[in-house]
Amino acid sequence: MAKRRPSSDPDAPPRRRMRGFEPAASLVAPQLRQGAEARGFAVARLLTHWPEIVGPELAAATRPVKVSHGRAFGATLTLLTDGPQAPLVQMQLPQIRDRVNAVYGFNAIARITVTQTAAQGFAEAQAAFHPAPPEPAPSPEATAAAVRVAGRFDDPVLAQAMQALALNRAGRRARTKDHRFS
Repeated sequence: MAKRRPSSDPDAPPRRRMRGFEPAASLVAPQLRQGAEARGFAVARLLTHWPEIVGPELAAATRPVKVSHGRAFGATLTLLTDGPQAPLVQMQLPQIRDRVNAVYGFNAIARITVTQTAAQGFAEAQAAFHPAPPEPAPSPEATAAAVRVAGRFDDPVLAQAMQALALNRAGRRARTKDHRFS
């Protein structure tokens, strides 16, 4: 029986997957690989693990944009950063090149160029973090009920935990009641 080769036709039906659970990484790996290869990244790990490769401080200030291969030996990695961070990144280029080449396993990157742009120019700008609004104070009736529940226990640690649990339950009921009739 001849083996069935995977079709390179994009309209072909997807290949049959194994039964049971599959790791999510195996489902998105082909799309991630295609996107990375389109930008010149032979190793997608350079994009996905950038903070681990260069460290959290540099990762917050830089993003790898593309790898271009010239006629000479070695490729050029282009990093995107904003204007104020560029001199600091420029000073650390030898360390960045060593770390990136460690990911590749050989001296794949010969040069690194730094491209500067404004903070709003980053294509993958980080979303602003807005903390949740503070919870309203519990009603006096809920506090009194929680104290009555806590009074049933002799152990002070257990009584305090039960009082916190009763207050949480009362707060949850109030929130669901508000949402139900809104």
